[in-house]
Amino acid sequence: MSESKYAAAGVDLDAGKRATDLMKSAVKATYNKHVLAGLGAFGGLFSAKSFGELSDPVLVASTDGVGTKTRVAARLNRWDTIGHDIVNHCINDILVQGATPLFFLDYVASSKLDPEQIATVVRGIAGACQAAGAALLGGETAEMPGIYQAGELDLVGTIVGIVDREKIIDGSRIRFGDKILALPSSGLHTNGFTLARSALADESWIDPIPELGQQKIGDILLSPHRSYLPQISRLLEVGVDIHGLAHITGGGVIDNLPRILPADCGANIENGSWEIPPIFELIQRNAEISDLEMFNVFNMGMGMLVIVDEETESLIRRTLGSEYAVVGEIVPGNQKVSVNGIQA
Repeated sequence: MSESKYAAAGVDLDAGKRATDLMKSAVKATYNKHVLAGLGAFGGLFSAKSFGELSDPVLVASTDGVGTKTRVAARLNRWDTIGHDIVNHCINDILVQGATPLFFLDYVASSKLDPEQIATVVRGIAGACQAAGAALLGGETAEMPGIYQAGELDLVGTIVGIVDREKIIDGSRIRFGDKILALPSSGLHTNGFTLARSALADESWIDPIPELGQQKIGDILLSPHRSYLPQISRLLEVGVDIHGLAHITGGGVIDNLPRILPADCGANIENGSWEIPPIFELIQRNAEISDLEMFNVFNMGMGMLVIVDEETESLIRRTLGSEYAVVGEIVPGNQKVSVNGIQA
């Protein structure tokens, strides 16, 4: 059979079908009793019957992408982690408002479809969804020659979750004297990679680096974005009164923490009160980046900030053990963040 005109123009429908076949079992493994239609349907169907268990159910939605972390995956030809990145990033974005994830939709695009590559990415997405109890309800795999460069891949996701209105966490109850706790990140997560790739361009990404504890830069950069759903769920289950949650993504602690602070509140972060992963020190030294910019670009080892009153910490310690650090407190400050006296 001769090659189709569409394939000759750059779009291979057969490759798309093969990619779907390769990912099918992983996607269906995320389904639960609420999924009425998923892969193959024009629109995913998710039953809302269980919402009646909540007194005033509120849907919470978020969309995000993994940005230029895909270029790290391309350089190392490793595609098994970025699917986890996009799901966990989105989970954390709705988690800060107290929402539980319901379902996820993905968008994967490239200039030319590589079925095995796309299936590997989607299997990662499905694995992260399954771990969170969320259904991978649908998505789009797009082949777009002329839009994306050869070898490039774009990955975006949308999540929908639910929370009872009375349990929404919005930062409105944050008060002076509240403690700021940090749950550690697993690395850069999904932000700051354009600067990181530039700073690390002359380093070997495949050899062990002594100052990184013999870890390889490539392994560190591709470490998946951590989901904080297990930790926050445990805190809520034991009755911890969380006043505020901040997911530290693009903009670092400088831009993200003020998003949940009341107008008269600021935050003081004490540098040295948590462990900064050495990858950040290497990036900073190589590119001669100021402390202020580092805290305005990267998470610096703090993936999620939890704000609680001082009396609550003993319960948190019993629940999470050493999984967190007390890194600062809420002070008067007009939504400003200070890190060891450095203020944006």
